[in-house]
Amino acid sequence: MTTTRSTSSQLALLAAPMLLLLAGLAVAHPGHDHAHGGGFAAGLAHPLLGVDHLLAMLAVGLWSLRQSRAFSLAAPALAAGGMLLGAVLAWAGMVLPGVEFGIAMSVLLAGVLIAALVKVPTLVGAGVVVLFMLFHGHAHGSEMPHGASMLAYLAGFTLATLAITYAGRAAGAFLMARENRILRALGVAIAAAGALFALG
Repeated sequence: MTTTRSTSSQLALLAAPMLLLLAGLAVAHPGHDHAHGGGFAAGLAHPLLGVDHLLAMLAVGLWSLRQSRAFSLAAPALAAGGMLLGAVLAWAGMVLPGVEFGIAMSVLLAGVLIAALVKVPTLVGAGVVVLFMLFHGHAHGSEMPHGASMLAYLAGFTLATLAITYAGRAAGAFLMARENRILRALGVAIAAAGALFALG
């Protein structure tokens, strides 16, 4: 009975990222010609509609659980902060070279960090997360729908970033308490997806 319940819980956990993605797809895709919900809905949906964004945020949450307590607790805020910084740079008209490649590499490298169970000093980890999410935030800022409220759009994608990163932390905590091999396998899968994004 306990084994069956444990297996069911693991399957539910592994299905959670896909459910988040499907939930995002159910929301109207944020277009560039008008603002949905004044910008809030567009901002909320954007991280969920891009598999690269979704995987990066989940990966940050997963990886943070093996780091120092301070870094683990701060990871969602660091992810949101990196996103905000990237969006502000985009809104200020600053062009980041290779944004799409940077996004792909952030997914690939985050997957490698998870698969290898890499631990880093707190400040190094914080810098890595902010750098990773900087590219994602720049893409979000660049793709804000025309006429959307900047603050509403910002609130939407910040909330989505925090929710996805916390989901990653919850998944990481669950897996660390049971089986590191599943965590490593997820890292490999995320890294492979990042490699595909880089090639595509």
